[in-house]
Amino acid sequence: QQALSYTVFDCKWVPRSARLLCLGSAARGTGLIQLYELHGARLELLREIEKPKPIKCGTFGATSLQQRYLATGDFDGNLNIWNLEAPEIPVYSVKGHKEIINSIDGVGGLGIGEGAPEIVTGSRDGTVKVWDPRQNDTPVANMEPVQGESKRDCWTVAFGNAYNQEERVVCAGYDNGDIKLFDLKTMSLRWETNIKNGVCSVEFDRKDINMNKLVATSLEGKFHVFDMRTQHPTKGFASVSEKAQKSTIWQVRHLPQNRDVFMTSGGSGSLHLWKYEYPAQRSKKDSEGSEMGVAGSVSLLQNVTLSTQPISSLDWSPDKKGLCVCGAFDQTVRVLIVTKLNKV
Repeated sequence: QQALSYTVFDCKWVPRSARLLCLGSAARGTGLIQLYELHGARLELLREIEKPKPIKCGTFGATSLQQRYLATGDFDGNLNIWNLEAPEIPVYSVKGHKEIINSIDGVGGLGIGEGAPEIVTGSRDGTVKVWDPRQNDTPVANMEPVQGESKRDCWTVAFGNAYNQEERVVCAGYDNGDIKLFDLKTMSLRWETNIKNGVCSVEFDRKDINMNKLVATSLEGKFHVFDMRTQHPTKGFASVSEKAQKSTIWQVRHLPQNRDVFMTSGGSGSLHLWKYEYPAQRSKKDSEGSEMGVAGSVSLLQNVTLSTQPISSLDWSPDKKGLCVCGAFDQTVRVLIVTKLNKV
């Protein structure tokens, strides 16, 4: 573990490397990007980059493995894309939102997901926007509250269903418990539900396959796993929910090498490792003959308490199975290894 002199909001592995990034806010109100390299059991600081505004979130998802550009969202609503080799001026920059960008995700890069390299941002201003860095200034999609609808704080966004050139969805979670699934192919709202509790994190088990599963975590210690294979005309998607702990579940991240294993990070400073078990049959017919999904079950594989403060960010290494990094509000970043994952 490594103590930091600032608040860390997000941490990310740099693809195809033994390096990781910490993104956050310095005491004097500026933004920080720190690049670390793993040397055995210690982290060596390679580079520190300071920016005018605190940085809330980042993704490598819309960039190629050759480039490995980092896209970030900041407290001022700016979306910036950085070349970490020459980080003085962003390679792409847009004032994306009126308020803080809470969440960001990328697809179409790193060999993950077919189609255009796109970035989605979710903000406190209530809007969710999709950007193509090859197009200046205007988002390719803008999901905002309809006239007369009150704007909700969007806390989390995630791409999915990007298995061919045409298909792609964005899932967004809001502070009032709303979960919305936007279909970017038809530019329409495909499904919505409410889990009665602020939605802290959503993630598909894989972005680049036919929608399979979606996990949504909440403010009061519960998470929901939705089976996204079968959508019933009125009931939507089947789901199973699990009470992980008493405090907020800040994040969920699926293991890149096994989509049925995922980790949740908690407000009590703990990490929980879960395994999803599929039911004998994933769908059945209702009384009217419509197909409806059947939810599976979730079992706890392991848990550990690392901190007295919330673990707010978490990232699995895409290259080394079981290697993960997490950042907590005790201003510490921790690198962990989870063993025996080949046995589950």
